[in-house]
Amino acid sequence: MSAEIIQLSQYRSSDQPDLSNIDIYTAVDVAIRDLREVLTFQDAQAIHSRVAECEDMLRRALLEALG
Repeated sequence: MSAEIIQLSQYRSSDQPDLSNIDIYTAVDVAIRDLREVLTFQDAQAIHSRVAECEDMLRRALLEALG
């Protein structure tokens, strides 16, 4: 049995993903994967951009979870 591994970044359809319906568990999972990928980046601007996206996503998900 074999499976094709697809990077999460391949699922990005735009620079501004829809974060309105993301739950806290999914946000944490995505952030962990994104941050793991960021560790391989060489470009400081790309690192800053991705980390800012992760922070925004986690903040929104936490606010939604808190009600």
